[in-house]
Amino acid sequence: MHMLNASFQFFTHAHFAVALAAFPIPAEVFWPYFTGVVLLLIGLMKIIKDELPQKRGIEKILPFGRLFFAMPMGVFGTEHLVDASDIAQLVPSWMPAHLFWTYLVGVALIAAALSIILKKYAQLAATLLGSMLLLFVVSIHIPNIVAEHGARSFWAIGLRDTAFSGGAFALAGSLSKRAPSDDSPSLVTLGRFFVGIPAVVFGVEHFLHPTFVPGVPLNRVTPTWIPGRLFWAYLAGAVLIVCGAYIVANKKGRLAATYLGTMILLLVLFIYLPILLAEPSSIANGLNYFVDTLAFSGAALVLADAIRAPDRLS
Repeated sequence: MHMLNASFQFFTHAHFAVALAAFPIPAEVFWPYFTGVVLLLIGLMKIIKDELPQKRGIEKILPFGRLFFAMPMGVFGTEHLVDASDIAQLVPSWMPAHLFWTYLVGVALIAAALSIILKKYAQLAATLLGSMLLLFVVSIHIPNIVAEHGARSFWAIGLRDTAFSGGAFALAGSLSKRAPSDDSPSLVTLGRFFVGIPAVVFGVEHFLHPTFVPGVPLNRVTPTWIPGRLFWAYLAGAVLIVCGAYIVANKKGRLAATYLGTMILLLVLFIYLPILLAEPSSIANGLNYFVDTLAFSGAALVLADAIRAPDRLS
């Protein structure tokens, strides 16, 4: 009987191995998911153990902003390594060695993600990451906006990366040494404008084009099977405009950034997660939209954690 059980287990394992071999997962699909899951688990363990017990009330969400911001950067970096030939086409034509820059950016994004999540040389990593993302806006996105005569989708991409840059700068500023009486570092102030202005523009876009995906209004229509898709668009638009305006004006900026990041996180859970589950093998139409919006939520929460205001949350 023992031999029969052993034979059955061997057959089952062998059958499972054959099934995996028959349906291999392409590298360009597997590795971005793998990176995202590993970084998510590392970040959750560190936050829950070391940081969450120190927070109270709604501020308990703030430590997750660093994870929500950094994890997508690692996913983007992995995509640079496994899909280098396609991504290399985005490098400006006047730059030599397109593949070299693609691989370099990929490694830099993964290294920055790890550094930020683990809080090891995080200030340096965040400063360099913000500078690199801002360089992308200047060298890639602005020329594309001009070449495409201000096409809506190119504005959205440029403002998205500006917001990501702002999140990185805000994080770097929050990690700088300062006395409690000091004003906000210039990097945090820069982060306020880089996150707040795109938020206001995105909010207006939600009212002008409510059928496009909410949060970061890229060039995709929200699937009709998403419940209440227009409700989410208008709600997100209102929150983006109000919170973005408060952030830019630095009026209750910490509270506004917290609400903004929380609202975008709800969109990730109720809009983008179902889209991801519906198209798990599509990196461009599934995973990228998910992590894009998650990174925007993270940028807002990182900014909230960096702002010191008299309306301290309880």
